[in-house]
Amino acid sequence: MSFPHVTIEGYPRVGANRELKKALEAYWAGKIDEAAFTSTAHSLRIDTYRRLRDLGLTEDYAIPADVAYYDQVLETALTVGVLQAGTLDEEFTLCRGNADTAPLEMTKWFDTNYHYLVPEVADQAFEPNPERILTIVREAADADVKVRPFLVGPVTLLALAKGENPLARLDELVDAYAAVLAALAADGVEWVQVAEPALVADLVPADAELAALAGTAWTKLLNVDNRPNVLITTPYGSLREGLKALADAQPEALHVSLAPSVLAEDPTYVDRVLEAVHPETTLVAGLIDGHNVWAANLRERAEILDKLQAGHPDVAVSTSVSLLHVPHTVTAESNIPVDVAGWLAFADEKITEAVALANRDEDAFARADRAVRTRAESERTRNAEVAARVAKLPEGQVQREPQFEGRKEAQAELGLPKLPTTTIGSFPQTQEIRKARADHRAGTITDAQYTEAMKNEVAEVVKLQEDLGLDVLVHGEPERNDMVQYFSEQMDGFISTDNGWVQSYGSRCVRPPIVIGDVSRPEAMTVEWAKYAQSLTDKPVKGMLTGPVTILAWSFKRDDVPVSVSADQIALALADEVADLEEAGIDIIQIDEPALRELLPLRKDARPEYLDWSIRSFRLVAVDAEPTTQIHTHLCYSEFGEIIDAVAALDADVTSIEAARSKMELLTDLNEGFHSDIGPGVWDIHSPRVPSVDELTELLTAALKHVPAERLWVNPDCGLKTRGYAETNESLKNLVEARDRVVASL
Repeated sequence: MSFPHVTIEGYPRVGANRELKKALEAYWAGKIDEAAFTSTAHSLRIDTYRRLRDLGLTEDYAIPADVAYYDQVLETALTVGVLQAGTLDEEFTLCRGNADTAPLEMTKWFDTNYHYLVPEVADQAFEPNPERILTIVREAADADVKVRPFLVGPVTLLALAKGENPLARLDELVDAYAAVLAALAADGVEWVQVAEPALVADLVPADAELAALAGTAWTKLLNVDNRPNVLITTPYGSLREGLKALADAQPEALHVSLAPSVLAEDPTYVDRVLEAVHPETTLVAGLIDGHNVWAANLRERAEILDKLQAGHPDVAVSTSVSLLHVPHTVTAESNIPVDVAGWLAFADEKITEAVALANRDEDAFARADRAVRTRAESERTRNAEVAARVAKLPEGQVQREPQFEGRKEAQAELGLPKLPTTTIGSFPQTQEIRKARADHRAGTITDAQYTEAMKNEVAEVVKLQEDLGLDVLVHGEPERNDMVQYFSEQMDGFISTDNGWVQSYGSRCVRPPIVIGDVSRPEAMTVEWAKYAQSLTDKPVKGMLTGPVTILAWSFKRDDVPVSVSADQIALALADEVADLEEAGIDIIQIDEPALRELLPLRKDARPEYLDWSIRSFRLVAVDAEPTTQIHTHLCYSEFGEIIDAVAALDADVTSIEAARSKMELLTDLNEGFHSDIGPGVWDIHSPRVPSVDELTELLTAALKHVPAERLWVNPDCGLKTRGYAETNESLKNLVEARDRVVASL
């Protein structure tokens, strides 16, 4: 069977109204039973298939069934037998843990803000469970839709797994995949999609070695007799050594990412693809950018498609990556300015673009022309004052003075105890807080009433921290809807969405703002809240800022200027906030950069430039801070070992970093150049379980093997926004007790 002439690499799975998120959380809370949960998830999948068909994906197997309750890596690992879960609750224990079991480690998926669960490979047997994927196929067939079942590829699954050389088990895993493919073929499935994004990144092992493994694995898998046709997808970047390996294995279809950003980094990619891909293989061209929200320049995309079709006999049009990374539809937005809305394309609009490109729809091309022209001409994108301020910045790296040791001496006046305790910033966002925010937004309570409600919450959070015995306090951030959105809504150059939800992990969804122009800060954003909290206590209260790299990483970035330009603009706005916080008497300021690793280019040769401008932008925020002002930063949920020198180069006074799930594994990467104090997280806040005093004591004791006591802080892995107060109180009580126990033993 021939491959559809237009398709997508994937689609958002939480639902346009976050139906899956709500069902997950209701099930976890015991408000619905398993039957109600699975029924809701089933209905969402069928509704999604029908919507995609209505949007133009009408051919058999044009729709990918990249569905999962929590994460596609976990779903594949369970299907091919790398992990086992006999019940739904056992599956969710892998995701979230329970009182007795820690969850799987979680980290970022390539260069996105999506988090995947990291499989652990030891000596377990791989026992495939194809019934999981067959159920998805059969339910779609019952609804008269032939969907394309989805798996993460064997090379990618093992390359991203934890364990002692997981790739040594590749041959065994290929056999497990073959069993799943055989079950699909026996059920009449004609196409399956298998994603191998590991081959577009420089991971361990090196590109050439990973490509060789992929070539061997895929040659074996594609030579089995009993299987469907296979589409191998390679989203997020360009193939190098892996291109020939996959092409020579001769899958029935091979997808490549040809987004503008990919071709800007690899200008010869189209030519290399045409040279490598065999004529018998359908070339699935990822021409519509699924990684960002800007409307496609269809004329420019058509020129590339013309070249591909002139050089290859069978070309299909697709998105560059899964549309999982963008919101559902622009039509759900009522507050985006009309002119700006025309510049945007979310998931549904990108499907329409792909269909229009494949069919050469001239009306769609004319609309795209108008979007490109009006955006280029708009005054919304330019601010002469901001441009002039950036132009005055010194070239190259900037350095705060005095350097660390001098600042540490000056900050001794803070009078902090040994192994000081703190939290990362946010405290639980209760239903009452969310209701007050919603009522304020709807206009049913006044500004004064809203402010009073938030002040009451801040006062309770400060008192709670004092009662628990924490040393450096936070105000709890009740007024903040999201650590990036909160700042973007107070800065010029951004727009926000009402319904632009994007899955971050599991049931966690965010609404990334969109950078549409030059960025500036009209007025102070956090000062009054920090001042109020500090007025309630004699202990130091941290001012809380989100750093420029993370604001950009968790926003949809401009594609009409270098990212470094926007980073410098945001850094200057935040530097003004630092000055205002200092003037208000705030002596400790945290500048969060959890996304520093996330934006790291997938290829090593592009990383030095990125690290240079990202470090510079962070340093710009605090470069003029007083020596007595203690600057903290926070990083989480990525593998930071390979950029530990860059983390050190941020030149923060205190660095807190996720370490609980990996049991302090990160600290083995610290070297003499890592000079700041460090707070390796000891409480994994993405799990509802409460860590015991003994567990926390063990982690702190392990940390002291790598960090001297005079440089060690004690804190959770991340903010507490998603947790409840009962578990928060108990966990923080245990944290302080564990600190006291360890200090007593020193």
